[in-house]
Amino acid sequence: MGQLVNGEWIKGSISNNAKDGRFKRLNSVFRNNISEDHDTYRAESKRYHLYVSYACPWAHRTLIFRKLKKLDNHISVDFLHPDMLEMGWSFAKDFPKATGDTLYNKRYAHEIYQLSNNKISTKATVPILWDKKTRSVVNNESSEIIRIMNNAFNNITKNYDDYYPHNLKNEIDDINKIIYENVNNGVYKSGFSTTQASYEDAVIKLFSTLDMIEKLLEKQDYLVGNVLTEADIRLVPTLIRFDCVYYLHFKCNLKKINDYKNISRYLKNLFKKIPISSTTNFEHIKRHYYYSHDNINPHRIIPIGPVSSI
Repeated sequence: MGQLVNGEWIKGSISNNAKDGRFKRLNSVFRNNISEDHDTYRAESKRYHLYVSYACPWAHRTLIFRKLKKLDNHISVDFLHPDMLEMGWSFAKDFPKATGDTLYNKRYAHEIYQLSNNKISTKATVPILWDKKTRSVVNNESSEIIRIMNNAFNNITKNYDDYYPHNLKNEIDDINKIIYENVNNGVYKSGFSTTQASYEDAVIKLFSTLDMIEKLLEKQDYLVGNVLTEADIRLVPTLIRFDCVYYLHFKCNLKKINDYKNISRYLKNLFKKIPISSTTNFEHIKRHYYYSHDNINPHRIIPIGPVSSI
């Protein structure tokens, strides 16, 4: 995948790994908020649009929140093609449930970034929270987009469910940090490491954290406060993709999620929730990872299995 440099798309894989081979994720560029009194981005129905991929775990969490917070009729959405090749995320429609760009008929996600800022330097990632009124990217950091969805539109939807409650914020923040570093991003650190040492370090931290989560879930159904919170919604997209992708493709193969008694129970119970199951598409997930990462899977062979145990 390429990236934008001063507004120009540079083709090909551009490594941002550290010198020791560790995978480094670049920070998101657009970090604006939406609120009822924001100078630019005010909470309004049908003003905002999501560009997402069913395959992407970071985008998946925004789709789950869109359902949980009853925002389907207020924030529109487009689904990109699962293949992410030299031109990045594509709006091609020749794959089931890929919608194309229904707003501007662009061909690639990076063109949406260029539309917002024609001199931007950034990875053209998803999710993208787009403002139709100003024709600009509001935010492309998934952890902040879900916080926006959690409260910005409450008076419009009349849905006041709070997945980041004040009394649990510190606990949520603490576990989010651990899970992001070692699990959400940890699978990528494992898969994209370019040295044995950096790979082993990432895998050991990944499974140590999964062991911690397994113990935590021994006596409770959710990560924090024994209620569904943002922490669960941030973790579940990674768990969903683990056995069918990360175990093999990213060499995270000490155990499968299915081998963890409590995490498996937790995942199956979460997957029964419509906002999670209805936003999961295994065809897109497997196609994206195995087809897009030719540096890991040069012949682009897409495994038939495993059969999902969720």
